[in-house]
Amino acid sequence: MSCCKGPGYSSPLEAFRKGPIEELLYVVCVQPDQTKEDYLATVDVDPKSPSYSQVIHRTYTGNVGDELHHSGWNVCSSCYDNPDLKRNLLILPALGSANVYAVDVGTDPRKPRLHTVIDGTEMRSFNCSFPHTTHCLASGEIMISTMGDKEENGKGDFVLIDSKTLKVTGTWTNGNKAKFGYDFWYQPYHDVMFASEWGTPKYFKTGFHENDAYNVERYGRSINIYKWSSRELQQVIDLGKEGVAPLEIRFLHDPKASEGFVGCALEANVYRFYKTTNGTWKADKVIDIPAKTVSKDGVESQLNGLISDILISLDDKYLYLSTWFHGNVRQYDITDTTNPKLTGIINFGGIILHNNLKVIEDKEFQDSITPVKLKGKYLEGSPQMLQLSLDGKRLYVSSSLFSPWDKQFYPEMIKKGGWIVKIDVDTENGGLKLDPNFLVDFGKEPNGPALPHEMRYPGGDCTSDIWLAQDT
Repeated sequence: MSCCKGPGYSSPLEAFRKGPIEELLYVVCVQPDQTKEDYLATVDVDPKSPSYSQVIHRTYTGNVGDELHHSGWNVCSSCYDNPDLKRNLLILPALGSANVYAVDVGTDPRKPRLHTVIDGTEMRSFNCSFPHTTHCLASGEIMISTMGDKEENGKGDFVLIDSKTLKVTGTWTNGNKAKFGYDFWYQPYHDVMFASEWGTPKYFKTGFHENDAYNVERYGRSINIYKWSSRELQQVIDLGKEGVAPLEIRFLHDPKASEGFVGCALEANVYRFYKTTNGTWKADKVIDIPAKTVSKDGVESQLNGLISDILISLDDKYLYLSTWFHGNVRQYDITDTTNPKLTGIINFGGIILHNNLKVIEDKEFQDSITPVKLKGKYLEGSPQMLQLSLDGKRLYVSSSLFSPWDKQFYPEMIKKGGWIVKIDVDTENGGLKLDPNFLVDFGKEPNGPALPHEMRYPGGDCTSDIWLAQDT
C-alpha cells in the first residue's frame, strides 16, 4: 500500500488514534406508514452546536415501500492507496423494493442529496432480492449481499455495482450459492470472505414466528466461507440450534487477523471463528446470554435475548452487542478472544418492560427493571443498531430492527417514534454510562413518527471500513 492518501485511513489504528471526532451522523429511517417515503436523516452530534442531537436534514427516496435498512460507501479505506477516489456517495439498499439509492454526501455533508436511483429491476434481473450489507472493494466496485431470489425465496448471493456508472454488473459468486444470506466481511490476507444468514425473506418479512425460526428450511444457522480469489463457497460451518440466525459478522480489524465473531440472534449467543493449523476454520461459542423465565397472565415462558447487533472497537479491545428482546447494551473485553469478559451493561427494559412481563428467574441479574426517561421522554422500543466513535469513547444506539418486527413487538414505538441515544464509554477499564443530555427523538418528524436503524459517519466508521494488509 503506497503513501498516497485515498479515501479513509491507512489502518484501523490510524483511524482510532487520529480520526476526527464525529460531528454528523447519517441515519437510515423507515416510515412505518407504507404510503410515505423512507429517508436518510442527518443528525448533528457536535456538542458545541445549537442543533446538537437534532435532525438537521432529511433526504427522501422519492418512492414508497422501500424498507431502507443498512448502508455503505462507494469507496472506503480498502481503496486508501488510490488518491483519485473519493468517499462521497452513501449507498442505501432497500429490502422491500430492491432499489439502491446513491446519496451525495460530499457536495454538502450537512445536506445530502439524492444522486442516483438503481431500480430494483436491475437486481432482480440477476435473480436477487432483499439487498442487505454494502461494502466497497479494493477494485473500486461496490458489493451488496442479498438474502433472496427474485421470488423472495432464501438464497445467499452478492451483486456487484460499478462505482462509476452505478449499474449492476452481475453477481460475485462462482458455483454453489449459500442457502441463506445476510452480512459479510472479506479478509484478502487469508483469501477468505465470511458471510452470515438470516432466513427466507418471504417468511421473515411477515414478522417473527418461532416455528419458522427453528425450521432449517426457513432460517439459517451457518457461517459461509468463500475463497476470496476464486469467489467459490468452500466451507460451511453449521452452528446448530444455538446458532440460529447468525447476523452481524465481524473480523477483528487487524487486517492480518485470523479470527472474529458473529452474533447469533435467536438464542443470544456469540461465536468466535478462527483459522486452524490445517487451514480450515472453526467456530466456538464464547458468549451465552441465558434466557429469562417470564410470566404473563399466569403463563410462564422462556425469553431469549435476541442479539441484533455486534461491533468491535478499532483497537480490537472491546466487543459491543445489543439484545433487542432483553433490552440491554453490553460491553465485553476481548483482549483474550477465547474468553470475553463482561465489563459494562445498560438495561433499557426491552419486551419485559414494554409488555408488562413478570420475571420469574433471571440467571444473570437480580435488579428490577425500570423505565428509561431522557429529556422528559420515556423510551419506547429497545436498543438495536450500534455505532462506535473512531476513538471508541462514544457509542450511539438506535431502536428500530425491521418495521414488521417493530410493529409486532413494540407497537408503542410505532406510535411515538424511535430514538437514538449516546453511551459514554470507559475505554481504559471498561464501563458504560448513558448520556442524560443526548436524545434524538424521531416521534416528532415532519411526516409522522419514524424508525431509525443503521448509522454512519462522514468519512467512515468501524463497521463500514475493511483494511487490507500491506503485504497481501
